[in-house]
Amino acid sequence: MGRLNGKVAIITGAASGQGACEAEVFAKEGAKVVAVDVQMEPLQQVVSNIKSFGGEAIALKLDVSSEEEWKSVIAQTVEAYGRVDILVNNAGVIISNNIENCNLDEWNKIQNINSTGVYLGTKYAITEMLKTGGGSIVNISSIDSIVGGSSSSAYAASKGSVRSLSRHTAIDYAKSNIRVNSVYPGYIITPMNEKLFNDVEKREYISSQTALPYLGNPQDVAYGVLFLASDEARFITGTELVIDGGYTAK
Repeated sequence: MGRLNGKVAIITGAASGQGACEAEVFAKEGAKVVAVDVQMEPLQQVVSNIKSFGGEAIALKLDVSSEEEWKSVIAQTVEAYGRVDILVNNAGVIISNNIENCNLDEWNKIQNINSTGVYLGTKYAITEMLKTGGGSIVNISSIDSIVGGSSSSAYAASKGSVRSLSRHTAIDYAKSNIRVNSVYPGYIITPMNEKLFNDVEKREYISSQTALPYLGNPQDVAYGVLFLASDEARFITGTELVIDGGYTAK
């Protein structure tokens, strides 16, 4: 306990799945959590859960593809807590289509949320981190940016963008004591993957390709993100943490 004492953390996509779990784990470790999402009702429930165990959190509405909303969230965070120490760019969307069947609207939606959203969050969080002498940014990519064959070309491309942005930003801001790392979840049981795991054949295939004898859950990712966000990882930047049960090791 207390691994994030005194830290102020913004977590996007915090209304459910990995983001909600990260918000609760961070709060239990002492962070003041700014939980953001477009879905306010479940987001408020996440914040209520955090407060029920004595954690500190607020819920703010954010469309990660909106520059003006990002500016507002950063300003409200600073007004509430005085600083931004940690940003977890977790929000994401997936539409499963190969490149032939992916129309331009689908492509743009995925890029706007998964790629542009990370760019905007990183840009405006860094502005505040520079004022306070440093910080930690953790960007959620995907193993789809490492291996092919998921039938989600637009999603994989957006996560590849996150991978490159993370590395370059890490180098650009290392001397300012701002660490930027990325996390690569495998097939994690979350609401976003509900349709995939409800397909018995696909679930069995994924299980057969995962080295460990079980599939991952949001907590498995959250503790990896926690480590990278904390001062325990003070000498780690530009790294890529794969959390996939050994899927990509085969």
